[in-house]
Amino acid sequence: MCGLAGLARIDGGHTDATTDALLERMARIIAHRGPDDRELLRQGPVGLAFTRLSLVDPESGGQPLSTEDGDLVLIANGEVYNHRELAARLPAGTRLKGGSDCEVLLHLYRERGDAFLDEVRGMFAIVLWDRRRGRLVLARDRFGIKPLYYHRDGRRVVFASEIKALFADPATPRSLDWEQALTHPMLSAAPYPHRAEVPSTWFTGIECVPAGRIVQIDLADGTTREHTYWSLPTADADASEEEFVRRYGELLAESVAECATADAELGVFLSGGVDSAAVTALATPYAGRLHTFTVLSASTLRNGDAEHASWLAGKLGLPNHQVCFEADRIPSPDEWKRLLWLMEHPQCGPEQYYKHELHRYAKQARPELRGMLLGAASDEFNGGYSVDYSGGGGWDAFVATLDSMACSGALRTHPGLAPWWTRTDVPLLSRELLAVREDPYRAYLAAEYSKIQQYNCWHEDRTAAGSGIEARVPFLDHRLVELVLSIPPSHRKRLLWDKTILRESMRGVLPDRIAAREKVPFFYGEGQRHTHRVFLRMLRGDGAALVEEALAAPGASGALDGPAVRGLLGSLTERDDLAQVEILLRLVNLGLLSQMVSDLPPPVVDMSAGPVPVALGGENEARTEEILGCAPSVEPGSVPAQEDGFLLLADTTAEGTWYVAVDGAVRYVLEKDDDWLDLLRSVDGARSVAEIAELTGRPGDQVARQVAEAVEHGMLHLIEEGTGHAG
Repeated sequence: MCGLAGLARIDGGHTDATTDALLERMARIIAHRGPDDRELLRQGPVGLAFTRLSLVDPESGGQPLSTEDGDLVLIANGEVYNHRELAARLPAGTRLKGGSDCEVLLHLYRERGDAFLDEVRGMFAIVLWDRRRGRLVLARDRFGIKPLYYHRDGRRVVFASEIKALFADPATPRSLDWEQALTHPMLSAAPYPHRAEVPSTWFTGIECVPAGRIVQIDLADGTTREHTYWSLPTADADASEEEFVRRYGELLAESVAECATADAELGVFLSGGVDSAAVTALATPYAGRLHTFTVLSASTLRNGDAEHASWLAGKLGLPNHQVCFEADRIPSPDEWKRLLWLMEHPQCGPEQYYKHELHRYAKQARPELRGMLLGAASDEFNGGYSVDYSGGGGWDAFVATLDSMACSGALRTHPGLAPWWTRTDVPLLSRELLAVREDPYRAYLAAEYSKIQQYNCWHEDRTAAGSGIEARVPFLDHRLVELVLSIPPSHRKRLLWDKTILRESMRGVLPDRIAAREKVPFFYGEGQRHTHRVFLRMLRGDGAALVEEALAAPGASGALDGPAVRGLLGSLTERDDLAQVEILLRLVNLGLLSQMVSDLPPPVVDMSAGPVPVALGGENEARTEEILGCAPSVEPGSVPAQEDGFLLLADTTAEGTWYVAVDGAVRYVLEKDDDWLDLLRSVDGARSVAEIAELTGRPGDQVARQVAEAVEHGMLHLIEEGTGHAG
């Protein structure tokens, strides 16, 4: 991973000495991306700044790179995994100056022109200056794994790996695009898939080079030409299910082997799920003794991720760092603004916080570490969300949900039809009327491709870059994605339900305990209230300083209802299901970003990130739960009692219906045959868990789990253990 920045005159003129100071500022702003080296170049109409993180050929792989005649000059961020194979096919007599994996791109461009990236495997953002043709070439990999942004006017174009570096140029607009952001379906969590040819940058006048595309700008007059060298394939392959599984396993192994090759230390994020587990197991022979890093929070403790990660690392003989997120560790306003400025993205939230802190710990624990292998982007193309979207049904229910989501999205362009579509349980109008003719599964994958660019690749790059680490994503090898997208409808039901193609391809590679383990969310589901509690406290901290700063930001008064925002913040309790906190946080992030671009913060490397988390090791279960803020362990002899603010109320107008109230507000509705009702009516402050289990006729471990959950929700507390009451 490296940092790119620079400018080019597109009016036929040349840069001057004032460009040097701008290049210096831009390089400083992206210094976190490349702490190992920095180079500046200004010649004629072009100025380039490059900051380097050395993973391949650390001794002689510096940039800018150029051909011997100087006609072509290149700076690149990322890795070309098949560079040796490509170099071997160059015309006889072609000489490479060093061992950089990116140098081959210069010669491919000279030989093949627009087709120079067609056979390149890897992740990359490229700035190439074709001096002989007077042309600037900008390009990105097929999924946008590595970033590249630009702003242009009539005189010049400025470009950089991160948007914040563009703001070093006084001529670049510095304002948040409120309307674009607030109408973006991903930001508002709209219940339909979103497809966009180019991701939103959130800021006025800022563009990004689209994934899989080459942008060529004539430096004489600014004329621009774009060439798409890759897009999602649409053709089905003729192969058996067994052949798809075999080929998938082979390609994934090849991709991991390429990603695990470096001249520097690599690590791996190990969550305990099948995706990161597959990457870890396949990478072990190539990357030396990998260190693995796992989030240990109340959520990952409760959902089993931390336990499974530790177990697998032990099986593979690898060190596992369980990085602790204590219950009382709340990001300060300054720490949050630093992370948000690093991310440049209003969806910055718990996921980004956890990953950023995990990278920070990894860099402190392993100072020579330069790259991190990830299990990211498997879910999006392998059916990872199929079970969730099915609503408890099977594959057909999943596809039906996708179809319904596609129709909901189409109603945005046919708003007059919406009442006919939404006022009955079953839609009464034809899908043809909405012009929804595409295969709903392929439409879904196209939306996932957009999401990967807008969200996944963006935050994986930045959370790693903040610690001078390169994120590597083996599941985004285009050959893997092309294979999965070529699976015909007749095979999808078996191969793409709950990532079956991946699970079966890992037979003999992973233990069954991991390969067959059901998917659990990173921090949602059981234990999510702990995560949301942290961010609610952060928003309320220092007199709601973050919220007030956001509401005072340029443009905020015309976009946000201040009293409503404050009212929502004040109404939420730590015992609620706090999913609304994330939506609130996104609006606050917009205001903070608007404020920061109007009054630019210092470079990220000059901002304090707060204390680095620590790893736990050797603590007993009870102590770990205490540190993480979980409810105490519930044993058979534990005695639960009702909290002061808890009430169980019968509905006198609806027989058999009961309400659970906490702190004066109704939180849950229970029916007479609900297990929860039996449990809560059996709690009297004297009966033990074992006695409640006997009284209700239910398994003791099930009762213990429900008691623990009730404690975490603030309904019950434990008063003693070991003394029962024969009730």
